[in-house]
Amino acid sequence: MGYSIEVYDHNFEEEVLAKSYETPIIVDFFATWCGPCQMLKPILENVAKEYDCIVAKVNVEENQYLAQAFKIEGIPDVKVIKEGKVVDSFVGVLPDDQLAEFLAKCNISSRIDERVAAIKTNISAGELEQAEQQWRSLLQDYPDNPKLAIAAAKFFIGIDRLEDAEAVISKLDEFDKNYEAQLKAIRSLIYFRKEAIHPSGDREIDRQFSKAAALTLEGQYEQALKLFIDIVETDRTYKNDGARKGAIAIFDLLGNDHPLTKEYRKKLMLALY
Repeated sequence: MGYSIEVYDHNFEEEVLAKSYETPIIVDFFATWCGPCQMLKPILENVAKEYDCIVAKVNVEENQYLAQAFKIEGIPDVKVIKEGKVVDSFVGVLPDDQLAEFLAKCNISSRIDERVAAIKTNISAGELEQAEQQWRSLLQDYPDNPKLAIAAAKFFIGIDRLEDAEAVISKLDEFDKNYEAQLKAIRSLIYFRKEAIHPSGDREIDRQFSKAAALTLEGQYEQALKLFIDIVETDRTYKNDGARKGAIAIFDLLGNDHPLTKEYRKKLMLALY
């Protein structure tokens, strides 16, 4: 785990250049009046906690020599320094996925990714008890990481620990726009799991809905979507519009850009109207 530090003209060589021979340094050139800089600040602080690196913050207004030396024109300007040299950079604020790609390109490794990879290995080997212990350890070490919480909740759903899944996501802020759709999808998965385990009736439409729920949990999203849309066409009021909500939950899981989302959102609209 790394850390964040503010650096200045007088100690940049000691805190950044010298230490860059031991670990990558992410230098964030910022100003207090800069809106995007304030958006980037907590993101990079989380990077310092998660990745093997140091985040060095340089206020360009207070450190004119460094700003000139690195030819800073727009802010925030982020540069990665290794062995005393800038190896890559970007200006502005990158979305989470692009930032992760940028760090990977710079060979800055994530401790979380390494531990999640180990969990996946355990799951593949059928070692679910070890995987569960590792998830709990990760959640304890990184209690404020929504991506981890969502992934852990999916694991708990898969092993029928629904109360644990609900407890994990209950700690997240539902109004965080970046994760609102995924949180809704997780709650839907918990509902689907309960429905798959205990179907709510013996009618054909009940069996259809239960099967769609089970297919969703198995990741067979297209087959599930077909069943949900069939139910919408048969009885829109079933389970308080449950089939439409089920289809939307799958869209939330897949994301707006997924081909199945684009295709079946149109089919759902046709079924509704």
